[in-house]
Amino acid sequence: MTRLLELEDVHVQFHRRGGPPVRAVAGATLAVERGQIVGLVGESGCGKSTLARTACGLIAPSAGSIRFEGAPVTPLGRRARPRNETRLQMVFQNPFSSLNPRRAVGSQIGDSLEILEGLTGAAREQRLAELFELVGLAPGAARRFPHEFSGGQRQRIAIARALAARPTVIVLDEPLSALDTSAQAQIANLLASLARDLELGLLLISHDLAIVRQISHAVSVMYLGVVVESASKTAIWDDARHPYTQALIASIPRVDGAGVLPASLPGEVPDPARPPAGCRFHPRCPVVLDRCRTDVPPTTDLAEGHAAACWHLPARPGDA
Repeated sequence: MTRLLELEDVHVQFHRRGGPPVRAVAGATLAVERGQIVGLVGESGCGKSTLARTACGLIAPSAGSIRFEGAPVTPLGRRARPRNETRLQMVFQNPFSSLNPRRAVGSQIGDSLEILEGLTGAAREQRLAELFELVGLAPGAARRFPHEFSGGQRQRIAIARALAARPTVIVLDEPLSALDTSAQAQIANLLASLARDLELGLLLISHDLAIVRQISHAVSVMYLGVVVESASKTAIWDDARHPYTQALIASIPRVDGAGVLPASLPGEVPDPARPPAGCRFHPRCPVVLDRCRTDVPPTTDLAEGHAAACWHLPARPGDA
C-alpha cells in the first residue's frame, strides 16, 4: 500500500507564561496508507487532538517531520495553503461549531467547489448533490441551515465538506463522541464505506475502543504524548504487548450476570506539564523495573507492523 501521511518522531511543545512548558506530544510516529483506517486511541489529555491538528498543519511541530503524499506539510499561516495540501482534510469533534450558523450548508460546501475546482451554476449544484448522496443526505438538504439538522446529520455535512476537496486523507478528531449511540454506528459505517469505496486514508482519533475495533485496520495507542504501541487491529486485541494497551482493553465495560462491569484504569494520569522520568507509564504499571523509572524505552519491532515501547514486554509463545 501507498503511505499517504507519515509522522516521524513528532514533538509539540506549548510555552506557558509563568509555568513550565508542556510537551503535549513527546515523540509520535505513525503512518496512514491508502484505503486504510488508523485508529489513534488513549485517555483524555494524552495528546491525541494535538497530534491530529499538527498532522494537518494547524499546529507547527516543535520537532520531527510530517509528510503528506511524500512532501512536508506546511504549517498553516496567513497565506493560502499549497493546493496539493488541500487533499489533507480534517473533521472536528463538534460539527455545529465548525459550521457557520448563518449560511445554508450547501453554500458553505459550495465555497470549496468554487475555489478548488471553479465550479459554478449547474455544475456546482450537481457536485453538491453527489457529495450529499455520498454521505447519505438528500440533495434538498443543501438549502437548510445547520440548526435544522441533528448531530449525526451535521457530522455528515462536515464530512461532505471535507470530501469537496477530493481528499486522499481525512483526519477525524473524535467525530463520534458528541453523537448518540445510533448516530455513532451510522457515521462509523459511513467512514468505513468511504475508506473502502474512495480508497481514502483515515486517521480516526477516538476514546471509544469499540468503534475503533469495529472499523479500523490498524491502531496506535498514545499515552502522555507518546505512541506506546502500534499494530494491526487484530494484533492489538489478540496480542497487546504494552501494559497500557492491555489496561485500556481490560477497561472496556463488559456485561455479566450482575450487569455492566465498570470501566477502570489503574491510578491517575500524571500532569502532562510534569511527566514522570523514564517510562511515562511506570507510576501506573503493575510491573516496574528499575530502569523503567529512569530510562525512556525505545520503540521495539516485535513483528511485522507491530511495535511497542516498553522495558518489560510480556512474553509470547515461541519467544526465546
